Amino acid sequence: MRIAVDAMGGDFAPQCAVEGAVRAAREDGASILLVGARTRIEAELGRLGGLRGELVDRIEIVHAEEVVGMDEPAITPIRKKRRSSIRLAAELVKEGRAQAMVTAGNTGATMIAAKMVIGTIPGVDRPALAAVLPNAGGRTVLLDVGANVDTKPTQLRQFAVMGHFYAQEVIGTPFPRIGLMSIGEEEGKGTDLTREVFKVLQKTGLNFLGNVEGRDVFNGTVDVIVCDGFVGNVILKSAESLAELFGKMLREELSRTGRTRAGYLLAKPAFVRFRTRTDYSEYGAAPLLGINGGCFIGHGRSNARAVQNAIRRAVEFSAAQVHVKIRSKVAELQSQEDRLFREGGAGGAKEISAG
Repeated sequence: MRIAVDAMGGDFAPQCAVEGAVRAAREDGASILLVGARTRIEAELGRLGGLRGELVDRIEIVHAEEVVGMDEPAITPIRKKRRSSIRLAAELVKEGRAQAMVTAGNTGATMIAAKMVIGTIPGVDRPALAAVLPNAGGRTVLLDVGANVDTKPTQLRQFAVMGHFYAQEVIGTPFPRIGLMSIGEEEGKGTDLTREVFKVLQKTGLNFLGNVEGRDVFNGTVDVIVCDGFVGNVILKSAESLAELFGKMLREELSRTGRTRAGYLLAKPAFVRFRTRTDYSEYGAAPLLGINGGCFIGHGRSNARAVQNAIRRAVEFSAAQVHVKIRSKVAELQSQEDRLFREGGAGGAKEISAG
């Protein structure tokens, strides 16, 4: 099992991407295809000791002449830079040389490359970008967080299916509880879209608990929250900003007096654990679900630890064959819809176990 890592993606490329890959190979036993400028990658590998010993067999360089910049159009790897590191990483997954790709580069370009090169799962209209957020009892999968601004009920149902399997197979939640983001818990609350999606999700056989509100993102009442990309992106960016603000305010207060500084030293282990739970680098990257393979997109400012953890998630995703399970469930639901259409919609939908 190999993971293609875009060595040229991110604000600190190729240093952090290569270091994260070396850590994943050395500490986790991962097999890596580093995609990017060969001379620059070799220089970083030499600095990190990645050109000798057991790492030689676990890390391979795939040369890419071009790089897609953060400010370039999303269509760039398809129309202009066909030898870019993002495009070549996607091609490695398409060809089966890698089971998943990881990048901290241009998000839009990665989504386009994944969709156009790797391809989407049959029956999935649009891939969804999922984020993993901490909650009171564990972690919440939120999707979509930016790939799709306008969505249809059937697409949100697909998001629920994809979120279910990601939470189950990668996060480790045995039977994920799914909620639909709205402005109230009652079935009739929300927009025309959410009211329609509520009815659709009731017929999937998933563990759908109903509508949830903003507070449920962090209180642990559900494991997967489904929403369109506009709402999800606002929630994600607000959560990240609030976490940074809270950390800054806490540091200011703890350094205000000698007594508070002494208290910090006594409570330092607790603060370290708290930071770990809220640090984006612990989750690595967000998976783009609905693709015929694994695709993980990290923050542009991803450090080496974030890249290493993204590779871990990609390995877990691939080992669990999450995309295959999504494909099977979507096909079942599509078959169910086709049967009801032939029958004129009579009798309602028979629930199918999500297993």
